[in-house]
Amino acid sequence: MSKIVVTGSLHYDIMLDAHHRPEKGETVMGSACRYKFGGKGGNQAVSAARAGADVAFAGAVGADEQGKFLLNVLRQAGVNTDAVAVINDIPSGMSVAITDAEGDYGAVVVSNANQHIAAETFDNEAFWQDVTMLVLQNEVPEAVNLHAARAAKQRNIPVCINAAPARLLTPELEGCIDLLVVNAIEARDMSNVTVHDLASAVLAAETLATRFSSVVVTAGEHGVAFIEAGQASHSLPAKKITLVSTHGAGDCFMGVLCQALSLDSNLAHAVAKANDAAALHVSQKMA
Repeated sequence: MSKIVVTGSLHYDIMLDAHHRPEKGETVMGSACRYKFGGKGGNQAVSAARAGADVAFAGAVGADEQGKFLLNVLRQAGVNTDAVAVINDIPSGMSVAITDAEGDYGAVVVSNANQHIAAETFDNEAFWQDVTMLVLQNEVPEAVNLHAARAAKQRNIPVCINAAPARLLTPELEGCIDLLVVNAIEARDMSNVTVHDLASAVLAAETLATRFSSVVVTAGEHGVAFIEAGQASHSLPAKKITLVSTHGAGDCFMGVLCQALSLDSNLAHAVAKANDAAALHVSQKMA
């Protein structure tokens, strides 16, 4: 059976609801507080596993209650955690996110253990058995991503990166990437094309396709654009839904996209499935 390896961040999330997000120096009274599993890597692994993929995770947590919680959620979703290190004396990663009355959010992330993922993990031949895709994000050091990507390419395993949060990718890492997935902000920062509608998302995807074999640009309420090397660009409008919260939408999209690609190499089919899943995600209240 084909298997997806996700390496990336695991965060213990504190989720706050408020009328609006605070300005500098402002105190805002919130209306609700929740504690949940998070981290782009973790969320994408769980999303792919719940969509039906065989998923293994490589990462790190602290030897604390938050780390135990994060590992339990991964395992309950069916994600293999053999390559998740438990590190003494360094706390697990965490974040605080505030969702406003319009359903948008902002977050602060403290990486902690996520900065200490062992690159040697990816030198183990057994780690790569039956793996058909490597999935990366930008919430861990690039040295970890590059080491993992090089190991995957040596074994002819496709590498997919969700380049979030936005940061400069080295030419060495770019050369390993088969599929780039970015949102409107990340697409703008990487292509110098401001994404404000579906047409500009297509233009950003086409611009990025001069550097990457395949590109997907998610444009929120406008939809999604995508392109494969040597082919024409395409786009899908966003589903019409009642927005509850955008939090986690990108990770849901990414996980389902990779699960679909692990079964069918057709990017258009995978994007359509992921687009549907993300629309459902943002229209439901988080647990």
